[in-house]
Amino acid sequence: MNTYGYVRVSTREQNEERQMIAMHDFGVTDENIFLDKMSGKDFNRPAYRSMMEKIEPGDTLVLKSIDRLGRDYDEIIEQWRKITKEHRTAIVVLDMPLLDTREKGKDLTGAFISDMVLQILSYVAQTEREFNHQRQQEGIAAAKARGVKFGRPAKKRPEQFYMLKAAYQQEQVSARAAAKLLGIHHKTFLRWASE
Repeated sequence: MNTYGYVRVSTREQNEERQMIAMHDFGVTDENIFLDKMSGKDFNRPAYRSMMEKIEPGDTLVLKSIDRLGRDYDEIIEQWRKITKEHRTAIVVLDMPLLDTREKGKDLTGAFISDMVLQILSYVAQTEREFNHQRQQEGIAAAKARGVKFGRPAKKRPEQFYMLKAAYQQEQVSARAAAKLLGIHHKTFLRWASE
């Protein structure tokens, strides 16, 4: 029986150190820690797939928090089921001691409590993400209503642009040639010319 750890950070810029320390404190060895540096939006993660191939009945999988499994309620529940029911591997979630199926998984009441807590936590996590997204959209809409501009500021047209635009419209110069003279991409020139 082996103990494995799964660590995930959403981007290459994020640091996995906090999760790695938690794994080491639990006693998971480096060779048994699987690390992905990518979003939790799906399960096409190389280290996660390798871990799923390696875990066996009686093993234990350690996670720092339940959202390391995924971002979506249904995905988390499905992965929990695969790990605990199909692979018959215990799960320990360090940030939530109630989600520890090592001993509890052996009796029906313990398994029921763990599954119920998991479903509640997963639902709360997904609801919070949806609220955050909604608040973000409302904030953007309010800012736009106040006249706040998003994105890069519009590039200032060079003085020669209007002369080259007239020449382009009279078919005296091509869009590529005009763009090259202005030092911009020809698609930028075409966009400017159509405005």
